[in-house]
Amino acid sequence: MSPPSDHRSARPSVLATARRTAALINALADDHPDPAGIADVLRAYGEPDPVELTTRDVTRMRAAAARLREVFAAEHPDAAAEALNRLLREHTGPLRLTTHGGSTPWHPHLDGDDDAPWDEWLLASSCMALAVLLWDHQRPPGRVCASPSCHDVFITQGAGPERRYCSRRCATRERVAAHRRSRPRPRPDPDPDPATPAPTPGPTG
Repeated sequence: MSPPSDHRSARPSVLATARRTAALINALADDHPDPAGIADVLRAYGEPDPVELTTRDVTRMRAAAARLREVFAAEHPDAAAEALNRLLREHTGPLRLTTHGGSTPWHPHLDGDDDAPWDEWLLASSCMALAVLLWDHQRPPGRVCASPSCHDVFITQGAGPERRYCSRRCATRERVAAHRRSRPRPRPDPDPDPATPAPTPGPTG
């Protein structure tokens, strides 16, 4: 059983867990993510210390994040559900209840046990949260940023209209680019008619 200080004893909301998933997918997309940087992301989303990650942990989490990205790339609920069903079938355990050794109320988990490896925990907790969001709203829980120059994922559900961009910065950049494309281009000066002889210079001096 895990002690009360175990990093998996905290119980963030479903939406907070889903947003943590997006943040980790983005952080793990680097070719060589730094374990300290990934630990900082976990802390930012409520994981208590000690958060100790090895290079091997991060490598395996990176593979898990790549699998989860498929859910965010889905454009329709059916495709998102299919991706989640595949992850649930191939990479998570059966649904179980735990109190983390009495340190929390009973709540559901999909990883093998309370001390499961980080990559298994990431897949299991993320699948749980994303599946609940899809169930609640009947649409994909997230998406990939619509900006061609950005590959970040984000959670679309929350207050306000559904977003297309991961941040205001990307949205502003694309609006500016679209405005520039819509402006008429200045016409170049016409070339002189090759059939028209050049003017003869006048006498000098």
